[in-house]
Formats: sequence, structure tokens, C-alpha cells
Amino acid sequence: MVLLMLERVSPSLRGELTRWLLQPRPGVFVGNVSALVRDKLWEKVLRSKRTGAAMMIHNSNTEQGFAIRTAGPTDRIIEDFDGLMLVKRPSKR
Repeated sequence: MVLLMLERVSPSLRGELTRWLLQPRPGVFVGNVSALVRDKLWEKVLRSKRTGAAMMIHNSNTEQGFAIRTAGPTDRIIEDFDGLMLVKRPSKR
């Protein structure tokens, strides 16, 4: 299972991802693809995101059962605490 969330990216990138994944909400993609396809899609996102941001969550052999990849400035910060991935929302001052 793959969950991909995009912020501030081009419509053409979102359209291209719909060939492989379902888009239940704008900028949110979900699907069940092989590890090779998942990695190729991530490479495509990295090349095409420009000033946007991306976060991918996918199955992995970890304690939590998933891994998280991020690229660009997102509105959430992923922190690794001894192998435990936690999401932090920055406080607005």
C-alpha cells in the first residue's frame, strides 16, 4: 500500500500519478503498486515537484510497519525517535 500526499505541485504531475494511483482528494493518492513502481513514482515526484512538497508513506519491514519519505517544505515535520516515526506540527507564533 502506498499513500502519497502532494502540496503545491503542478496539475500535470497530479494527472500523471492518476495513471498508477487513485486520487480520493486533491493532492492525495493511494494505491497498491510494486516496490519498483513505488520508487519510480517517487523519483518522478522529486524531479517534478519544483517548489512544492511531497510525503510518501508505504509498507516497510519496520516496527511500525511503514516508512515515510518527505521532500520539500511540508506543513508537518517527521521526526525519527529511535526508529519510531512521529509527526510534529510546528507551533505558529
